[in-house]
Amino acid sequence: MITVVLASTSPRRQQLLAMADLDFVIHSAEVDETVQAGESPQDYIVRMVGAKAVAACHSLVSQMPVKTASTERQLFLVITSDTIGVLPDGRSILVKPIDKEDAFRMWQQMSDTEHAVWTAVQLTLIDECGQVVLTDNLLEKTAVKFITLNKAAMEDYWRSGEPADKAGGYAIQGKGAAWVERINGSYSNVVGLPLAQTLAAIKRMQQQAADL
Repeated sequence: MITVVLASTSPRRQQLLAMADLDFVIHSAEVDETVQAGESPQDYIVRMVGAKAVAACHSLVSQMPVKTASTERQLFLVITSDTIGVLPDGRSILVKPIDKEDAFRMWQQMSDTEHAVWTAVQLTLIDECGQVVLTDNLLEKTAVKFITLNKAAMEDYWRSGEPADKAGGYAIQGKGAAWVERINGSYSNVVGLPLAQTLAAIKRMQQQAADL
């Protein structure tokens, strides 16, 4: 038996997996998300999903009942994910705005330019003892082109309340969609999880596990 575990409290990731009719449970764990000196955005999110996987797996195993000789073997497929936006310079990470001025500063840099949204996903298959059976990693990029933004548009969007808790200060699945001229790549990746790619990876891992 394989239980799919989403190690994330993100409602957007939960909604995406639920839309695919995937049965899963939620079990997340906190990690230090400080960016290391000289670390590229891509290296950062790959490191983050690895750290989240270790933390979530340890926490999951610690809460399991004691295994007995008659207990059926259980496997857990733990999904960890991290999404960031990156400005055209390739290094500046788009974070959640601290306040209105911070949001305006980011938006001015994003206006009439193309930024990248990167998501790293790690699938970790463990047994009930916490032993890692299989792992798989994905790294997906979507290019997002913004329209030219003026101060009135930025004021209106900030007042909506939507930007406050979003990386880059916008939600493509919400009012922020009006600012997106075009994308090149996975739409769901910008929301927070490259859904088609993740589902394909889950299927591959389930097939591999069946052959063990």
